[in-house]
Amino acid sequence: MAPQTDRPIFVIGCPRSGTTLLQLMLHSHPRIAIPVETRFVLQAYDSRRDFGDLRDSANRRALAQWIVGRRQSRFRDLGLDPKAVAAEIVAGPPTLGSALGIVFRAYARRFGKPRWGDKRPAYAKHVDALLRMWPDAQFVHVVRDGRDCVASLKEMPWYRHDIHHAIANWREAVDDGRRNLARLGPEAFHLVRYEHLVTRPEEELTQLCAFLGEEYHPAMAAPQGIAETTMPKGRTWHFRTKGEVTSGRVGSWAQRLEPWEVGLVETVLGSRLRAHGYEPSGTARPSPLHLARYARVAAHRRAAQRKNALVRGYRRLSEPGPVVSLLTEHDSLSIR
Repeated sequence: MAPQTDRPIFVIGCPRSGTTLLQLMLHSHPRIAIPVETRFVLQAYDSRRDFGDLRDSANRRALAQWIVGRRQSRFRDLGLDPKAVAAEIVAGPPTLGSALGIVFRAYARRFGKPRWGDKRPAYAKHVDALLRMWPDAQFVHVVRDGRDCVASLKEMPWYRHDIHHAIANWREAVDDGRRNLARLGPEAFHLVRYEHLVTRPEEELTQLCAFLGEEYHPAMAAPQGIAETTMPKGRTWHFRTKGEVTSGRVGSWAQRLEPWEVGLVETVLGSRLRAHGYEPSGTARPSPLHLARYARVAAHRRAAQRKNALVRGYRRLSEPGPVVSLLTEHDSLSIR
């Protein structure tokens, strides 16, 4: 077993792939605290020019108030004292990664734990930004059968797109995962199969803990207890996390997708499904109309992502100061 560490942990993957379940499992570990999904890390990174040079305490104070005072940040879901956290940010190291890390460190401290993490599927597209702030971060990418992900996304009250976007979402997520694994290697990037997580949780979580440098704890395989106390009210789509871990939803796409939808998913995602161990059912190919619609959606999404990459590159040219966290010795030696 490797020496104990305080490296940040980020849970990523396609939405509806089991990232919330894994977040709760990790939060059940006696050394790890990972909150429900927040909404301030990427937003703060993209807005970092607006806060100015954080070596100025007034700018750190403005950033702190932006984090703890906005409803959109979901800071209130963390159960922390906003004034105390804001004061800690103002008194902390003058970098964006430090300020954000202080919030998560305070959350971990609330539970008496030395290690923190965060969960958000969208982080899969922003690994570079997270590594700039936390160079020693570890990433756990959850992969679930694309047909089950698409079926689940269609049913979510917050998902405003059609099935073509849902399919593209899964494709992009697994492609991001492949690239991130190749770039970061097995010391910083680990894939978890949702189906293994719910059918043989102890084995899958033991492997995950070995990657994280932690001892497996049996409470991780039964996270339903903490789901009752940590999951914000109103997120009804997470109600299954409050019950025992079950494989009941594995393969449920067969009842939740129309035949033409299955055909579209399997035609578009065929090689990627097989690469992750999901065998296509052999459903007939979809109509050319649906394939053309998917091609247009995918092309539009790729164009938007290229534009966003250019914008991020431009913002990096005019940063008002360093972004790397200075909260640990490893961080301070990794300034980039």
